[in-house]
Parts: sequence; structure tokens; C-alpha cells
Amino acid sequence: MDVLLALLALVLSGLGIVGCIVPVLPGVVLSYAGLLCAWGASYSQISGTTLWLWLALTAAVSVADYFLPAWMTRRFGGSRAGAIGATIGVFAGFIFFPPWGIVVGPIAGAIAGELLHDSSDSAKAVRVGFGSFLAFIVGTGLKLTACLYMLVLVLADIWAPLKEWGATIF
Repeated sequence: MDVLLALLALVLSGLGIVGCIVPVLPGVVLSYAGLLCAWGASYSQISGTTLWLWLALTAAVSVADYFLPAWMTRRFGGSRAGAIGATIGVFAGFIFFPPWGIVVGPIAGAIAGELLHDSSDSAKAVRVGFGSFLAFIVGTGLKLTACLYMLVLVLADIWAPLKEWGATIF
């Protein structure tokens, strides 16, 4: 059972990293599931405190990833309409145009919101859309960092038992 949990932990951690880039997969959640699988093995050195801290970080990164486009839209001079457009664009892009919609949706939503607010300043609308794109980059970076760190934790936890198991087979 320990070998199965170790292999599952590796697969889920790997899928978590893929999920940081492919918007259809919940990357950070998958990596956390991999961490839980590693913890479930009898040899695990992962503490309960570590699991709770990573659960909080997983939740924070997941929530931040959805709200960053609206926040960055405002930071780039966007109006409330642009922020609302970016937020609507995240969900609309995810639902109607996966997988690229999660990238293009917030940008298009922010630009559309700004143009609805003030159609005379298209340069500002494009600048606000760029802010929304930067939010995507920052969100992806946060997710990737969290997933890579969880992969390191999983690898550190399962390395010795996996090495022993491999030595018995080969």
C-alpha cells in the first residue's frame, strides 16, 4: 500500500504542476492531494502541522488566483467596471472557451468593462487589459511555486522507501 501511495503522490504532484499551466486542472489542489497521499504512507515524516499549513496556503493561492485579475485591473488604473469585467471574464473564459479562455477572458473582460465605462479612452482600456494579463502571470507563478515546493516535500518524504522498493524489484 505504501508503494501505491508513493506513486500516487508523485503522479498527483506532477499533475499539479501541469495544472498550473493547463487551466482545466486544479493544480494546487492536485499537488496538495499528492502531499496527502505521501502523508498517508506508514513511513511518512510529514507532520499534521505541515498539512494544515499547506491546506491554508492551497486555499489562499486558489482564491488569490481568481481575484488577482480584478485587483491588478484596479492597480493599472482601471475602473470598477474594468475590475468587474475582468472577474466576469475569468469565469466566462473558463466555462465557454477552455483552456485559453482563462487567459483571454480576463483581458477581454477588463478591456470591455473599461470601454463600457469610458469608450473614448481605448489606450487606457488596453493598459488595464495588460494589467489583467499580468495578474494571470503572477497567479500562475504563485501556483507553480506552491506546487513545486509540495513536489519537493513529497520527493523528500518518499525518496528512501521508493529507492528501497526499486532495489528489491531490479
